[in-house]
Amino acid sequence: MNIKRITSHLLVTHWQVNRAFPRQTLIAIEQAIKASETAHVGEIRFAVEGALDGTPLFKGQSARERAIEVFSLLRVWDTERNNGVLIYLLLADRDVEIVADRGIHAKVGSQEWEKICRTMETAFKQANYEEGVLSGIQAVTQHLVQHFPAVGDGQNELLDKPVVL
Repeated sequence: MNIKRITSHLLVTHWQVNRAFPRQTLIAIEQAIKASETAHVGEIRFAVEGALDGTPLFKGQSARERAIEVFSLLRVWDTERNNGVLIYLLLADRDVEIVADRGIHAKVGSQEWEKICRTMETAFKQANYEEGVLSGIQAVTQHLVQHFPAVGDGQNELLDKPVVL
C-alpha cells in the first residue's frame, strides 16, 4: 500500500480537474479530435480522471489498469477496423496512458505509444494541459493517417467529446 499515492488521490478535487481542464479546453480537445478524424478512419477518445476511488485505489490499481477499464467502458474497442485509441490521464498520478485497439496497435506498437505519453506528461508537469493533450492527439493522428487514411465518407463511430470521470 502506497500511502503517498493514496493521500494524493484523496486530496484531488473536482475543482482541480476543472481548473486543469476548463470548458474551453474541453471544447478545444473535442474540436481537435473532430478535425483529426477527417484525415483518417480511426477513432480517438480522450478521458481525464482526477483520482481513483476507494477500493481500486486501496488495492493499488495502476493508471494502466484503469485506462484499460475505461477503454472498455467507453467501447473504444468497438470500431469496424479495430483502430480506436484512448488517451487517458489520471491527474492525481499525472500519468498518461494510451490504449490502442489491436488493429492500430499492431502497426504502431507500445514504444511509440509510450513516447507520446511521456511527451504529454512533460507538458502536464508544466501545467500545460491543453497543449499536452492537443500534441498527443496530433501524434496519434499521424499514426492513424499513416495506417488508416480517410477513404470516402468516413463514419464517426465514437463520440468526440472528452470524458471527465
